[in-house]
Amino acid sequence: MILACQNIAKSFGTDVIIHDASFHIEEHEKAAIVGMNGAGKSTLLKIIMGQMKPDSGAVTISKGKTIGYLEQHQEITGDATIYSTLLEEKRDLLNMEQRLRSIEEEMKHQNGEALQTLMTDYNRISTEFERRNGYSIQSEVIGVLKGLGFTEDEFDKQVCTLSGGQKTRVALGRLLLSGPDILLLDEPINHLDMSSITWLETYLLNYSGAVLIVAHDRYFLNRIATKIIEIDNGNTMTFSGNYTAYAQKKAQLREIQWKAYLNQQQEIKHQEAVIAKLRSFNREKSIRRAESREKMLDKMQVLEKPTEINDEMHLRFSPSTISGNDVLTVEGLSKSFPGNPLFSSLDFVIHRGEKVAIIGDNGTGKTTILKILNGLETPDSGFITTGSKVQIGYYDQEHQVLHMEKTLMEEISDTYPNMTNTEIRNLLAAFLFTGDDVFKRIKDLSGGERGRVSLAKLMLSNANFLILDEPTNHLDITSKEILEEAIRNYTGTVLYVSHDRYFINQTATRILELKHQTLINYIGNYDYYLEKVDELTKIHAPEIQELRQSVAPVSSREDWARKKEEQAKERKRQNELKKTEDRITSLEERDNEIDGLMSQEAVFTDVAKCVELSKEKAAIAEELEKLYERWEELSEG
Repeated sequence: MILACQNIAKSFGTDVIIHDASFHIEEHEKAAIVGMNGAGKSTLLKIIMGQMKPDSGAVTISKGKTIGYLEQHQEITGDATIYSTLLEEKRDLLNMEQRLRSIEEEMKHQNGEALQTLMTDYNRISTEFERRNGYSIQSEVIGVLKGLGFTEDEFDKQVCTLSGGQKTRVALGRLLLSGPDILLLDEPINHLDMSSITWLETYLLNYSGAVLIVAHDRYFLNRIATKIIEIDNGNTMTFSGNYTAYAQKKAQLREIQWKAYLNQQQEIKHQEAVIAKLRSFNREKSIRRAESREKMLDKMQVLEKPTEINDEMHLRFSPSTISGNDVLTVEGLSKSFPGNPLFSSLDFVIHRGEKVAIIGDNGTGKTTILKILNGLETPDSGFITTGSKVQIGYYDQEHQVLHMEKTLMEEISDTYPNMTNTEIRNLLAAFLFTGDDVFKRIKDLSGGERGRVSLAKLMLSNANFLILDEPTNHLDITSKEILEEAIRNYTGTVLYVSHDRYFINQTATRILELKHQTLINYIGNYDYYLEKVDELTKIHAPEIQELRQSVAPVSSREDWARKKEEQAKERKRQNELKKTEDRITSLEERDNEIDGLMSQEAVFTDVAKCVELSKEKAAIAEELEKLYERWEELSEG
């Protein structure tokens, strides 16, 4: 056991957030905390970190173990670059390397006992330096930066100039490189695209320490977690297994709880009826028996009514009219911003009843496509045709369709003036806004609350074609499941952008991947996409290239020149690849040769020779690291 929470309790005023929470984390274990928004997940992490005091209970961390914490929001300041900020996490190794170089210089000018002391220090430090992969510091930092979605031209950006999401990624990179024994991660994937999420999954799976995560991404939890800690109405319960195993066990447990509750309620009603009947006899003996049963009822530990899972938010999309079969036709759609071409010559058709997901890395232009379809952006070229009787409902992740200065009541009543105040209140209550909540201004709401208002307006629109931009952002797992159910039961057509792979898997009938400025079509859900991505990319990429070439006519002279240029580049790549392989072979042979030399008595007793060979070996290791990376780049073509 590396971390234990015992009987943790925390309240804010009269609101009990956490009640008597007890659980433990083993070394190397990957655990997740789940629960609705506001359940107390982040509060629990803050208590573990000592940033917040519990009302009662204790947190125990094994002696000598280190702990690292990623908060949801990061305030990183200073003029340091992204690269240097992450490199600084390896300061102890950088200092160790500097000390080795210093000792090497000192040994040149020492002899006797002083030299022997320096040699002892040098061997001790170099052994530790090599054990901790000191020669791979730079490649490790670069690997983490690229894995988290930073491109090389961003490495030199100052962290003070970054967006909130970029700062969170920098903070996550620093934390991963610091390598604590226990990682606490609060929503670590909120600002990552699919490629980066996949990279982080692999990184955490191979992480040697323990990990405790708060996340709403069920696909991520399925891959990472081996234990789920649930916070529900202040109570915590631990389940072994990943998210799917937890959901199944939770459903079984809920069924058992409901049966026990209903059976007890039935027994209570039966006893109350018997007591009433006995009292109605109005005889001393029967009254004593009634009193005996009343005492038995008073001693009974009454079970709480289990909370309903999907009754918190009510969501049902109902199109008012049926559209034509061809809902949307897009031809030759192109868009670029200065210095940033997004996509060109996109062609696709959406048919009635389809649920189509657009996926791709951050910055590829997915949201831009949706904005163009809704008239919020102008394309550089292309045609967009909506079909017969198509009525569009748009959900914007930035909630620009909401009016920040209006109250919730005004937002709904101004858009739907025929609704009465009672109808509006009932609608908002279905989306968890009750009492004075309806008089809050939109600008004062959280991201999740604004999302619920947008969904409420969308539900009222009676649209038959929903266009949704990141609809699950800021939603807790329960709300996501309600939205999934609503979309699955929706008889209209849906086109959406999402990074939530579980959501895509549950709702999509087709996937369009925006990659290399074009769309690749996959007829299936996310699991199907994963199975077919390599195969279909190989099949369709040449076809897409041919299509582009046929759309943009090129003269035979230009075509010949382009092919010659490509052939020359390929020859250059092959030549550099061969040279790199030869150099790697040569250095590896020399490295083995040095190992052999240093085992010879004539060499290991010669201090100057040892130092010379050690320096050469270190230089070889550093050069090999770069060569291995270059070989991988060249091998990928």
